[in-house]
Amino acid sequence: MAGHSQFKNIMHKKGKQDAIRSKLFSKLAREITVAAKLGLPDINMNARLRSAVLEARAENMPKDNIERAIKKASGADSENYDEVRYEGYAPGGVAVIIEALTDNRNRTAGEVRSYFTKAGGALAETGAVSFMFDHVGLIEFPAKAASEDQMLEAAIEAGAEDVVSSPDGHEITTTLEMVRDVAQVLETKFGEPRKVSIIWKPQNTIGVDDEAGEKILRLINSLEDNDDVQNVYANFEVSDALMAKLSG
Repeated sequence: MAGHSQFKNIMHKKGKQDAIRSKLFSKLAREITVAAKLGLPDINMNARLRSAVLEARAENMPKDNIERAIKKASGADSENYDEVRYEGYAPGGVAVIIEALTDNRNRTAGEVRSYFTKAGGALAETGAVSFMFDHVGLIEFPAKAASEDQMLEAAIEAGAEDVVSSPDGHEITTTLEMVRDVAQVLETKFGEPRKVSIIWKPQNTIGVDDEAGEKILRLINSLEDNDDVQNVYANFEVSDALMAKLSG
C-alpha cells in the first residue's frame, strides 16, 4: 500500500499530485475497511487494522477519512472484497507480484493481464515467481526516531532479522511470526512506527538495461494506477539516470 510499494508512482509527472493522492487515499481506505471487517474495529485489538491506520497516518490521510473507513466496515452497504495475488514476468525476465483487493475477480484479472501483455510481459500462475521472494515483516521508523546504532541494537535484541538505516529512515525486517512482537518492543522505545507491513522481498535483484527498465516501470505504473491493486513488488534494478529521467 502506500507507500504501498517501493516504486511510489515513479512515472507520474508533476501536476498530477492531487489525483495521485486521491487514489492513494481510496486504496488506504479500502485496506482499513477490509481490516476492520475481518477483525474488531479497534486498532488496539486488530493488528492488521493498526498497520493500515499507521500507514494512512504516514501519508497524512485526514482523521475523518480514517474513521469513516473503519465505520464503513460495519455498515449494511459495506462492499465485500477478495484478497487476490497475481504473479507474472515483466520484460527482461523480471518477476512481479501484485496484491489486490477486488469486488470483481474477473475484471481485475483481465486488467492485470492486459497490462502485462501491453508491456511485453506475461501473467503467470500463482506461485510461478513468489518462490524468488521472501514473505517478511517490515517495520519503518523515521530517521529522527533513533540513531543507526540505537535502532540496530534494539531491533536485533527484539528479534529482528535485519536493519537498514538511511537519511530516509530505518527499515527493520522480521519473520512473519515476529513482526508484531518486534514492532511493539520498538514502539515502547522509539514511539509509533511509520509503518508496519507484510511484504514480498526479492531474494536477489536483476539488473536491466534502460529500455527494459522503462517498460518495466511503465508496467508497474499501470498496475499501481489500477484501483484494485494495493501493492506491487519486483526483483529488478534500474540505473540512477533512468530513475532521474522518469521522475523529473
